[in-house]
Amino acid sequence: MILDALTSAIVRRRNRQVLKFPPSHEQPRLPQPDPEVNYLLYLHVPYCVVLCPFCSFHRVRFKPDKGAEYFACLRREIEIVTDAGYRFDELYVGGGTPTVMPQELTLTVNLVRRLHALNAVSVETNPDDLEKEGVQHLRDVGVNRLSVGVQSFDDDLLREMERFEKYGSGAEIIRRLRRQRGTFDTLNIDMIFNLPHQTEASLRRDLDILVEEIGADQVSYYPLMAASSTREMMRRSMGRVNHANERRYYGIIVERLLRAGYTRNSAWCFARQAGLFDEYIVDHEQYVGLGSGAFSYLGGSVYASTFSLNHYVRLVAAGVTATAQHRSMSAKDQMRYYLLMQLFTGSLDVSAAEDRFAGRFRRTLWFELMALRLIGALRDEDAYLVLTERGYYLWVTMMREFFTGVGSLRDDMRHHISEESTVLADFGKPQ
Repeated sequence: MILDALTSAIVRRRNRQVLKFPPSHEQPRLPQPDPEVNYLLYLHVPYCVVLCPFCSFHRVRFKPDKGAEYFACLRREIEIVTDAGYRFDELYVGGGTPTVMPQELTLTVNLVRRLHALNAVSVETNPDDLEKEGVQHLRDVGVNRLSVGVQSFDDDLLREMERFEKYGSGAEIIRRLRRQRGTFDTLNIDMIFNLPHQTEASLRRDLDILVEEIGADQVSYYPLMAASSTREMMRRSMGRVNHANERRYYGIIVERLLRAGYTRNSAWCFARQAGLFDEYIVDHEQYVGLGSGAFSYLGGSVYASTFSLNHYVRLVAAGVTATAQHRSMSAKDQMRYYLLMQLFTGSLDVSAAEDRFAGRFRRTLWFELMALRLIGALRDEDAYLVLTERGYYLWVTMMREFFTGVGSLRDDMRHHISEESTVLADFGKPQ
């Protein structure tokens, strides 16, 4: 417990230093693409019918007229980066709830497929959208993986998360998921563990449902995370988080899913067979994020799109991407990021890391690697660094803090909206 708390504190402190954009007095631009690289394209759709109290992603209440305008701008932004020379081989659409307007989503996926040779497409959705007619057509336009945000099948917990009335009871969600079996190459189910009033019995029941009643292709089991903006709302609605249960609950999840024949794709993603998984930032070191509130990581720099929907529309109408903030990472921070993301899958190819960083990887991160070995989180196996069981849980805590830090960065970006109105004032004006 002491080690877990210390790790969380260290990562939290590091996040405050790295995950912060410096003041900007002009609109940054995405860099020129490397013609030899195929990037991943992430599209962000911020609209949700229900704003869950625990969610720190960029999301706003859905309005159909605004949604149609947004999707049209998103397609225009895709054309802008394509004209700039970016080439994509994988597409991930997240939110928000991308499937709030299935027909608009279909048009958008079709556009990307027409412009780029995609190997895979992954889309997020919510349980109630599974019964929309348009969602059934996503498979027809090449969506390989559908990821459904369920969180829990426990009706009491669903009520606390304010999801019961909109998304249905646990029994209704089970019925919808079973009807989708076999429709997509991978049907992923997003779950949360360590909810404030979650009991061991409730967690074990959820696991039995996933394994025995649904036979899920893939399960992503996230620890509950809360950015500063959602912490108080979550406390009022759901109660206080007790991190003392987190390690035990994670152990229960791992034991049950591995015993059922799942393999661990990452510290918190389990699958019956190989396939796509949620952490696209692990599979692709460089990616382009489009849409309001999206992030890009290119050439060792982080870029963020405006969180203002009005500014987003104006910028894209002016023929530029909606990039609003930029931060260059030091060489050492790039290596730390690489270490965090690669080991999240369980192993890191040392030769590939040395090639990536011109032979400086182990020499630069000697202290971090030594400390991980000393605490029993890491072992050497041939040419790889491999997580131990203790290391897997350590990575859960580090990734929890990393994504919590990203959530706090989103809070900062929302506060930047008023500043953007000055910096971006010249865009979108009639010429």
